[in-house]
Amino acid sequence: MTATKVRVRFAPSPTGGLHLGGVRTVLFNYLFARKNGGDFVLRIEDTDQTRYVEGAEQYIMDCLKWCGLNPDESPLVGGPFAPYRQSERKALYREYAERLVMQGHAYYAFDTPEELEQNRKEIANFQYGQAYRETLRNSLTLSEHEVDQLLDAGTPHVIRIKMPTDEHVGFDDLIRGHVSFDTNLVDDKVLLKADGMPTYHLAVVVDDYLMQITHAFRGDEWLPSAPVHLLLWKYLGWYEHMPKWAHLPLILKPDGHGKLSKRDGARLGFPVFAMNWFDAKSGELTPGFRELGFLPEAFVNLLAMLGWNDGTDQEIFSLDELIEKFSLERVSKAGAKFDFEKAKWYNAEWIKKQDAGKLKPLVAATLTEKGIEITNDDYLLQVINLVKDRCTLLPDFYQQSAYFFAAPAEYDLNAVKPKWTDAKTAFFKELSDKIQALPVLEAHPFEEQFKAFTEEKGFKTGDVMLPFRIMLVGGKFGPHVFDIAATLGKDETIKRIALALEAFTA
Repeated sequence: MTATKVRVRFAPSPTGGLHLGGVRTVLFNYLFARKNGGDFVLRIEDTDQTRYVEGAEQYIMDCLKWCGLNPDESPLVGGPFAPYRQSERKALYREYAERLVMQGHAYYAFDTPEELEQNRKEIANFQYGQAYRETLRNSLTLSEHEVDQLLDAGTPHVIRIKMPTDEHVGFDDLIRGHVSFDTNLVDDKVLLKADGMPTYHLAVVVDDYLMQITHAFRGDEWLPSAPVHLLLWKYLGWYEHMPKWAHLPLILKPDGHGKLSKRDGARLGFPVFAMNWFDAKSGELTPGFRELGFLPEAFVNLLAMLGWNDGTDQEIFSLDELIEKFSLERVSKAGAKFDFEKAKWYNAEWIKKQDAGKLKPLVAATLTEKGIEITNDDYLLQVINLVKDRCTLLPDFYQQSAYFFAAPAEYDLNAVKPKWTDAKTAFFKELSDKIQALPVLEAHPFEEQFKAFTEEKGFKTGDVMLPFRIMLVGGKFGPHVFDIAATLGKDETIKRIALALEAFTA
């Protein structure tokens, strides 16, 4: 069963939205696979049917598609090791669980949920393991005849691993180095549940073996499960085929104290999910980076830099550059603090460097949603090129460009009226005549003419430049005012001067 090339997998549970930590795990898997000419597998671990949420699986696939991290094998595209949903592989797992029982490495446990709950009430820090397993209802304490009778009667039961006493098990983590565990401190985890479904512990080992996974990257929070998985690889006789493991550092709260959670995002006002997630069970909508106005390129870029760098000062990477530069040696052991202001900086940088043609459908959707009708694609491209350096999130394009499509409905009069004079009114009326006489309004020539006319009329440039901007856009913002005028064109510029003069002199 030895794989001939690198094979990695992301194996989420369809129980809710996709946290940015999960997407970073996808990204590091994807980068490693692509860097090494390998395969990236998406496997859905839906064995916990009580936590299954309708729509979550499709949501996960949509998130990966938005990020451009498309799997080579998945429930959607299929592959040589199908099926890729664990619920559809249910029949496989009992065979391996029973094999462990026969070998003495696992046992049947017939305790009811009520009995276990009673033990938890009566015994502080109760764990089903070495300390108490000999006092409970399982195949270690019952006779073989009693066990057979219970099984023949269809008595509900689980299969638990029998953790060994006084052993240390360990492995060499690709990020953390050698990690060792005392088996006395680990309880007897359930491997097969009463409904016949495997738990994560059994399923992940069986599936990684059967799907020939060579490397397994997962978050630090899974490290406590490692001794159980190590022993399962050993007990099932597959130890030489065990994937090389890398436990990724946590993404931390902005203050560095603890893992970043959905609650932190809600409290501090930023998303922690890749895309909006609507939970049909609770009716709760959790915001995502996509809907806030992040580009997928920026989202992927910022995630890559949470716990990894290439050893240089470079911060902006395309996906192809990340594939080329990525190495596990540059992944930090320490957790990475999430900084939302830095995340927005990445997005602003990507908007700046993005081609206007690629931004066009996204900006058009933003403007259309606000009631702006787009009738000229070339004009929209002009506008995008003028304002994109001023936008941090996609919705910023509305504020920064709405005036290109409709004259201002109101003006920042406080910036104009206190210093307004009849001479300025005359100046702008005459300026309109000069614009009308131009064959075409071009930014640079018009700027020179404007400044010359200003000097001729005895004004300082600042006396009339700000009012001119406010006439065109309504406020003290926007790109170079002469670029705005040239984009609007002669007729529209003249029209806006006239409209503004009515407001300024009212």
